[in-house]
Amino acid sequence: MNYALAQNWLPLFFLFAMGLSIFLYVILDGYDLGVGILLNAVDDSEKDQMISSIGPFWDANETWIVLGVGVLLIAFPMAHGAILHDLYLPAAFMLMALILRGVSFDFRVKVNVEQKPLWNALFFIGSLVATFCQGVMIGRVILGLENSLYAWLFAVLVGICLPFGYCLLGATWLILKAEGELQIKAITWARKSLFMTGVCIVIISAATPLVSHQMFEKWFAFPNILYLAPIPLLIILCFSLIIRRLKKIAGGHLHREWSPFLLTVAIFTLSFIGIAYSLFPYLVLDKMDIWQAASATESLWVIFIGVVVVLPAILAYTFMTYRIFWGKTKPLSYY
Repeated sequence: MNYALAQNWLPLFFLFAMGLSIFLYVILDGYDLGVGILLNAVDDSEKDQMISSIGPFWDANETWIVLGVGVLLIAFPMAHGAILHDLYLPAAFMLMALILRGVSFDFRVKVNVEQKPLWNALFFIGSLVATFCQGVMIGRVILGLENSLYAWLFAVLVGICLPFGYCLLGATWLILKAEGELQIKAITWARKSLFMTGVCIVIISAATPLVSHQMFEKWFAFPNILYLAPIPLLIILCFSLIIRRLKKIAGGHLHREWSPFLLTVAIFTLSFIGIAYSLFPYLVLDKMDIWQAASATESLWVIFIGVVVVLPAILAYTFMTYRIFWGKTKPLSYY
């Protein structure tokens, strides 16, 4: 293959692989982080049912962030150094929170009954802190790792908003997996978090072009605004369909319990496409594009072979896990 051609398309392939990994992490770990955030809203018996709904999946869900960061490290080492250097603190706190979740997940079942509320609370705290840190990191990346006050305020705003989106994912997941009283509560949580998610999307969408001239030009310059109009319109359509389906499920029409979760995934997908469009072709906005950050072409060929093997294997493993444990959640058991 022509060397110059490979030099152009290999970074694009790795950008796609990294983007896919991060997107799948946000969706899959997003719903179980959302369930963790919602955990404090129910009694102990329902807490067990909520944990049971994510029990078979949550370890596998976190595999995707490992793959995404791994691709960033080996395919785009210059960007990896710049991004993680700037995101060191939120990334460190996120990892500590995820570790706390993992420890709490096991300990809450194995400790004495009187100690169980402590580990439930720690599971909630770990979920909330990890989600907030992820939001801060997203906000920092969107503005190209700027260190101005308004850039940090924007990142904190995204960190505050992301938990509402994850709660929507978690609540719609529980509608799909739970039955009875817990499912009814999940419908209520979904309605509340849907409203707050909508408010947050409006706030962030309005704030982004105000704090970034590049984002304003990409989204509102003519004719871009016409080409991109379907994204917000489709998001509004998804919101309206979720409201309609929640009303029907609450009324006893349970034949399409999966639809609120799928529509929520569609909202996240459209938002992710918007962020990807805003940043492309940069890994650090207006500072480092994917070709500048990429490893040597010879190295990328070796990595390409590994990713072509590993990515389908993880996809197959994830599919198999969800296939085996599909259906309504069973009582939690570690034995």
